[in-house]
This record gives sequence, structure tokens and C-alpha cells, in this order.
Amino acid sequence: MKVLLFNGSSHRAGCTYTALHEVEKQLHKHGIETEIYQVGAQPVAGCIGCGKCRDGNGCIFDDGVNTLAARLDEFDALVVGSPVYYAGPSGQCTAFLDRLFYCASGKLKGKPGAAVVSCRRGGASSSYDRLLKYFGINSMPIVTSQYWNQVHGNRPEEVLKDEEGLQTMRTLAENLAWLLKCIEAGRQAGVTPPQYEPGVKTNFIRE
Repeated sequence: MKVLLFNGSSHRAGCTYTALHEVEKQLHKHGIETEIYQVGAQPVAGCIGCGKCRDGNGCIFDDGVNTLAARLDEFDALVVGSPVYYAGPSGQCTAFLDRLFYCASGKLKGKPGAAVVSCRRGGASSSYDRLLKYFGINSMPIVTSQYWNQVHGNRPEEVLKDEEGLQTMRTLAENLAWLLKCIEAGRQAGVTPPQYEPGVKTNFIRE
């Protein structure tokens, strides 16, 4: 089993990384492999709704989104982390995830997903809710913890003093490890994944 930890911060070893690393360490105790993907400090283009990805050749913007999309089959679960900017996730994080989920959602469907946010003081809950939307629209079981998945601090050393926040990260990892083991046990027992109907879209405005 392997979990992808997505760091939506431009800071490689900042507060968001500190939270994700706490999750990572706990997953390792269960023998679960992890990989942290760093979104980086370069600008990330947002989705322009061109639909070119529907031809099966990936996003028209050939960057890290296509690179990661091609590897999604390697992972059994996704944990997305982001700093809080103006009571929302980082622009780089949402731009990346918008395109990733639009062009490669099928590779994530049915896999557990979790969100983690890091803030200095406020805006954590709205940021957390925003990130959960990616999982909720894609048939992904959402993994929770003993509290909303957030840590507080302006610097990594301050996050390390947030004892409840760090415990929340460890509990999140425990719940995720348990769910992954349950899914694997079900697979070995012959339990089949959900069988979905063809999608139906009902527009609010009709001709």
C-alpha cells in the first residue's frame, strides 16, 4: 500500500510539510509506503475548460499535473495539504488539483482521500471544506480525525508546539491505515468495488 501526500505549499519544508510529515511517520508505523509530492514555487496554470484532456492525452498545459496524473495508479490513497491564504487553500494547490481531477479523476475514484490545512490563526475550516470538495465529487471515501484536520503556526517550529494539531494528524493516519487495510482485506475476500451507473447530468436551465 502506498499513500500520496500532496504538499500544496510553495515552501518545501514549511508548516504544511510539517503536518504532512506527522501523517507520514504514523503511516510508516503500519508498513505503508508514502511519497510527498511538492507543488513547488513556480506558477501553476489553472484549468481553462478547453476539454483537450478528454482525448486521453493529458492536460494541454504539459507540466507537473500530467507527470503526476500518469503515476496515480501507483497510489492507494491521497492526502492533500495546503496552507491557508485568505481563508482558502493556496492558488497553486487549487489550480493543480482542478486540472488533476478534471483530467485524471478516474484514477482516483474509490480511493480514500483526506485534506490537511495549516494556518497562522484563522481560515482553516473554510480551506478544509474547499479541499474536501474534490473527494466528494469523485466517489472517494473521506478520511477524518478526532478534530478537523488542521495545524496552527506561522513557522514549522510553532506547528511542532501545536500538540492537539499533531495528534489530529496522527489520528488521521491511524484512520487512513485502518481503512486501507479494510479495503485490502475486502479485496482478498472477494468483495467487489462499487458498480456505478452511467453518469447523469441535469442542468438547471433547460431549453
